[in-house]
Amino acid sequence: MSTTFMTAVARGLGKEGIRVVRFEFPYMAAKRGSPDKPPVLMDAWRAVISDLGAASLFIGGKSMGGRIATMVADEMKVRGVVCFGYPFHPPNRPEKLRTEHLETLKTPTLIVQGTRDTFGTRDEVATYRLSKKIRIEWMEDGDHSLKPRKASGATEAQHLAHAIATAAAFISQ
Repeated sequence: MSTTFMTAVARGLGKEGIRVVRFEFPYMAAKRGSPDKPPVLMDAWRAVISDLGAASLFIGGKSMGGRIATMVADEMKVRGVVCFGYPFHPPNRPEKLRTEHLETLKTPTLIVQGTRDTFGTRDEVATYRLSKKIRIEWMEDGDHSLKPRKASGATEAQHLAHAIATAAAFISQ
């Protein structure tokens, strides 16, 4: 929750007048190296949502945090989900899709994804069956953290600013 990326996103959304609450999954708070299993992570999300109240809440996160948010969104009846760098599959393992629940997702969802993200490129994602409630904003030449290569002509700061503005507009709709 305190990475440079998440801090920039939280501050950027805050400047747009959006209240942001961050939390650590139990394994991260305990400084354990490997993640807890999805049911434990989902319970962490459920507890946070229950504490804050789901009625006007948008949830989300970076990579796995965003994935787990999509897994509890319908059940918890939140207003929406915002994911930065969704892990559609493990890197270099496109056959191990993590998309089944995304086919029927009812909660409005924004995924901000780099076109060269090793967890799901634009070409790969175009072949997936995804709910019509999911909108994907592509960051040209961005990696899993939306960072472009220098040769692209874009900067990490530009991509991050665009991602924040897109998320703020999505939340404000």
